[in-house]
Amino acid sequence: MLKFISLGCKVNSYESNALKELFLKNGIKEDGEYDIVVINTCSVTAVADQKSRQIIRRERRNAPNAILCVMGCYSQKNAEYVKKECSADIVVGTSNRNKIVDFIKEFIKDKKQIVAIDEDPRKFKYESFGTVAIPNSTRAYVKIEDGCNNFCSYCTIPYTRGVARSRDKDEVINEISTLVEHGFKEIVLTGIHTAHYGLDNKGCSFSELVEEICNIPGLYRLRISSIEESEIDDKFLELLAKYPCIAQHLHMPLQSGSKTVLKRMCRKYNVEDYINKVNKITKILPNISITTDVIVGFPGETEEEFQETYDFIKKVNFAELHVFPFSAREGTKAYSMPDQVKPEVKAARVDKLIKLSEELHKNYVNRFKGQELEVILEERNKTTGLLSGFTSNYIKLEADLPDEYIGKIHKIKVR
Repeated sequence: MLKFISLGCKVNSYESNALKELFLKNGIKEDGEYDIVVINTCSVTAVADQKSRQIIRRERRNAPNAILCVMGCYSQKNAEYVKKECSADIVVGTSNRNKIVDFIKEFIKDKKQIVAIDEDPRKFKYESFGTVAIPNSTRAYVKIEDGCNNFCSYCTIPYTRGVARSRDKDEVINEISTLVEHGFKEIVLTGIHTAHYGLDNKGCSFSELVEEICNIPGLYRLRISSIEESEIDDKFLELLAKYPCIAQHLHMPLQSGSKTVLKRMCRKYNVEDYINKVNKITKILPNISITTDVIVGFPGETEEEFQETYDFIKKVNFAELHVFPFSAREGTKAYSMPDQVKPEVKAARVDKLIKLSEELHKNYVNRFKGQELEVILEERNKTTGLLSGFTSNYIKLEADLPDEYIGKIHKIKVR
């Protein structure tokens, strides 16, 4: 039995799928001789840490004789705990994952615990897994980058994932070309900090890569999982105007609409930069959907600062928000900052922004009421029984159609 458990982000899901393919290529099958459990962990928040611990312990308890392999951000930071307290057989972090098949073969032979953690994430190289197995879907995620150079004061990612490093351009183009040839309608570019692609002097910038992808024959839609305001250069703005295959949806993390909070967060922009970039984008694509991430309850965030964020969100007029309460991460600057915000205050602010998000999303969708928009139909909604999918600007629509429409492009009226 071969079991994969992937926690956290889409990058982890991509890597887990790539490892499954690596296992199959090396003759390790799902119904093979040995019971193997591979857990790809997450550590983005304290809740993610707790979930990773719980699942590692659960799998060790439920399958005491299985070969337990733990990898990812949580094990990168907590290798000793995973090794000793969870009794994992093989422990790697956010490097050496493409060696895990060799580690399993070594463990089968010697029955000795293997811990392969590279201690300095700054020295990590891009870890290639080869081409990911093609699942039965209409949307495919393609990882192009790993790591982050931002070192925001609240975030552990540069310490667990390392600094930005890019995947080989030809490998990216070949994988996307293969996916398009197999009928995939939408490709989503993803990474730990996707638009950091090329910062490690690979000879190709993020915008240049996007243009090459846009010229792949047969590509219907290209979606970018996330992009910072500071990474949207003039070249990228030109691409938005030139290539209709680029989804009319950009996820641009904001984190705070307060100048003073942004400064404490060590973000790379200010609110003036952000709104100016949004205005440039909407001038090119007036109906584009811009969504964002917001952290509330950052250390020292006053009611006035929170109100600044609330007002700025309304000014930008986002299509939707992803709202998170601040989670103190040991080892970051924000962990020891004074004036930590009380949990009940954070909860109230989260609730207020979620309600605002619902209002903003409703208003955005209503702009298209009565219009027919193209949708890539993906799956049947188990609750409504209708086929559902997303428009280019990330509105989810449904229609009463038979299964043979799955994977097809269909116009649906917004009601």
